[in-house]
Amino acid sequence: MYAAILTVVCGGLLAFASESLKEKQQENIALEQKQNILSTVMVLNDEDNASEIYGKRVKAFVVDFNGNVIEGKKATDISVDAEYKKPTKERMLPVYEFRSEADPSKIEFVVLPIHGFGLWDRIWGFVALQSDLNTIQGTVFQHKGETPGLGARISSAEIQDRYKGKHVFEGDQIASVDMMKGEGNDYSSDTHKVDGMSGATLTAKGVNNMLKDYLVCYENYIKKTKTAIVP
Repeated sequence: MYAAILTVVCGGLLAFASESLKEKQQENIALEQKQNILSTVMVLNDEDNASEIYGKRVKAFVVDFNGNVIEGKKATDISVDAEYKKPTKERMLPVYEFRSEADPSKIEFVVLPIHGFGLWDRIWGFVALQSDLNTIQGTVFQHKGETPGLGARISSAEIQDRYKGKHVFEGDQIASVDMMKGEGNDYSSDTHKVDGMSGATLTAKGVNNMLKDYLVCYENYIKKTKTAIVP
């Protein structure tokens, strides 16, 4: 009886705490996403207000596979995880355009969410393209259960920085960027390859598939936006 009462009391306290903190938890999740989006295009310092910068500089919306804006849908309401489970052409795709502070009509970077599967579980993140919509400005990769010291390295700046300056198009076709097998090789002269991770070939393949899959999803939006951008 004592154990049962203790269980009920503790369960009630945990449930109360969970509900009481739910709003704060959601705010923290939203803030973390804003920070991740911004970190692909700029260096955030401790004193920077991510929410304020995001509010001033980011225009967020949702497009379909054809690159058309889906009216009535907010980017923040879209679960990329849930959309990933749908056929490619049926996915709703959030877009985050980072605009010029001096001229909000000017797109400086486009940040695109990506989602896939690594060796053990889900992997996800963001890739930012410069205004030419071809050159990678930055990436953020995260994972749920990759092996520490091996595949989990995708969440490190060391790995993510390798993608900076690489190109996602070859002519007018998506070519993406591949993480190669093995580590310690120089791919600085190849705009579509980055060095790999020792002992994490399958995670690297997951990253490659994730990046290519979502660049194909966004291809029509990218081409339409590229045509609309005035140099």
